[in-house]
Amino acid sequence: MAAAIAVSSPNPTILQNLIAIRDSSSGFFGGTLNGFSFQLKSRSRKRDISTLVVASSSAAGDITRSSKSDSGRFYLNFTGFPFPLGPFLNRRTIRTEVVKGRIWLFEQEQALGFSSVSTNIRMTVIKLKSGGLWVHAPIAPTKECIQLVKELAAPVEYIILPTFAYEHKIFVGPFSRKFPRAQIWVAPRQWSWPLNLPLAFFGIFRAKTLIDEDLSTPWADEIEQKVLSSPEVGIGPYVEVAFYHKPSRTLLVTDAVIFVPRKPPECISKESLLASAKNGLAVKILSKGKEVPQEPVVDNPMNQQKGWERMVLQILFLGPSNLLEPNASFAQMSQKLIVSPIVKTLVFSKVPEKVRDWIDRIVCDWRFRRIIPAHFAAPINASRSDFLAAFAFLDDLLGERYVTRPSLSLLFTSLMGKAASYFPPDDMKTLSSLDEFLVSVGAVKKTVSGQKR
Repeated sequence: MAAAIAVSSPNPTILQNLIAIRDSSSGFFGGTLNGFSFQLKSRSRKRDISTLVVASSSAAGDITRSSKSDSGRFYLNFTGFPFPLGPFLNRRTIRTEVVKGRIWLFEQEQALGFSSVSTNIRMTVIKLKSGGLWVHAPIAPTKECIQLVKELAAPVEYIILPTFAYEHKIFVGPFSRKFPRAQIWVAPRQWSWPLNLPLAFFGIFRAKTLIDEDLSTPWADEIEQKVLSSPEVGIGPYVEVAFYHKPSRTLLVTDAVIFVPRKPPECISKESLLASAKNGLAVKILSKGKEVPQEPVVDNPMNQQKGWERMVLQILFLGPSNLLEPNASFAQMSQKLIVSPIVKTLVFSKVPEKVRDWIDRIVCDWRFRRIIPAHFAAPINASRSDFLAAFAFLDDLLGERYVTRPSLSLLFTSLMGKAASYFPPDDMKTLSSLDEFLVSVGAVKKTVSGQKR
């Protein structure tokens, strides 16, 4: 979830690419176009009242660090619009076992163009009762990544693209060619920008479409799905498919919610963190007029932490108020389940009825106890009340509470929602100005306010 400007979608990198020329090996300079390709070799039972949300990657289970050399991490990519997605040459993969013998997370670093802003991107792999693997939101299929998948000693049966977002779509074609027998399933209403390119251009062929609450999928006995398919919020619709793994009571989302951890994900390199800690041009511009020192950055935990805090604020707000001293704003945005400010401002606030319906159906039908998003921390130990609290801003937009009688649980959720929906006003100024500009030129819809469903 890089911090590029997303006109019609939350995720900076959701802005789709003009070019995707992808190869069939581990690296790519993009994708295939109908056979034409450029290749490069190389909780307790009852939890009605909201509980504290805790996210942990390292505590989730066994973490596997491959001993492969950097050659096993080679992956060439310079594509992306308006900014290319890095790292451009090497991507380290970290595998974490969340549910023993059942669910694994695979993470890589993802950078925004030539900037010093990075976050993690996550692929989730679930082992089905059939013995096969169900792969959610594939990442770059480096040799290291593919080897870590093969170590699970099970065939990849299904590859899932749960969104239209370029940052996830770009890897589906190359990943699927590593497992040619696997079926590909994609979220409906796929589109790209500035050119609306077919899936074949991204190297995705013979894909089946995910349908809302479809009980005929091969995995329906174990994994259920609900589709958010909004009206156009600007140049295109926002589409995301949520999944519920019934045996483990796990909710899978892509960009709907995030949980920013205090410490950076392990897959983000020390070099990236230290680059972000340098007082460059962005820090000079976003320093509240304070003098910016120009001392060299020493490699130590304090500077690595500063680099991570700066990354997070730029990803969430595009132009936060104070990059020189990010601690205060970072503390307000971390360690809680939230909807990203970009997603909230540029997407969900435009179509709150659709989002509310999707969230209500998820909470009503699925008794999940953990959430796995595609970015930042995972797994997140969270109840349905925690999930609802993250979307409390929808109640204000729609002008109603959707409740017939008060309860202690709903009151507690409402209070938590106020905390989850609070974003520092100074940090929101750039994003709010961007929203106003995009509305003025007709690129996005106006924010809904006070409508009745």
